[in-house]
Amino acid sequence: MLEKIIIAGSGGQGIMFMGKILALAALKNNFKLTLLPAYGAEVRGGTSNCSIVISDEEIASPFINQADTIIVLNEPSLNKFKNRIKNNGLLVINTSLIEDKSKLNLNHAICLSLSDIASSLGEIKVTNMVALGAYIAAKKIISFKNAIEALRENTTADKKELFLLNERAIKEGMRLVKDNK
Repeated sequence: MLEKIIIAGSGGQGIMFMGKILALAALKNNFKLTLLPAYGAEVRGGTSNCSIVISDEEIASPFINQADTIIVLNEPSLNKFKNRIKNNGLLVINTSLIEDKSKLNLNHAICLSLSDIASSLGEIKVTNMVALGAYIAAKKIISFKNAIEALRENTTADKKELFLLNERAIKEGMRLVKDNK
């Protein structure tokens, strides 16, 4: 098993946190992995992306030329990474912030208004967790249980409300993908 993932958005959208939770959940599933974060010149509002390679064998390099999955939370990220997806790769698109999908092969795409869904849950900041839930349901590589365990381990005790909201966001992303199959 080999899964190469690029997650991209703007600084402040929780790209690195999402990558960390996904990576830790993969470790809990006993996979080997690499995680390579990349920040733009600005943190909040600038570009942000991370590359994750998950495998059941040793990984030679964290660099991803062609990804199996690309998750993009804004239009600049889509424009930057859309040509790096493999044929038949999965593209998860936040249609709340990405309007022009005319030049994309959407045969293997999940198009959800992730930011709007997060807002309806009470906090736009959980857009990343809705996207994570969509990925978990679509790819079935990591388990919900391990994702929640990784989330719990990375949420301080004083942020219990945020943990519960993130958990709901992951469940909602999973539900939306399952309902649209």
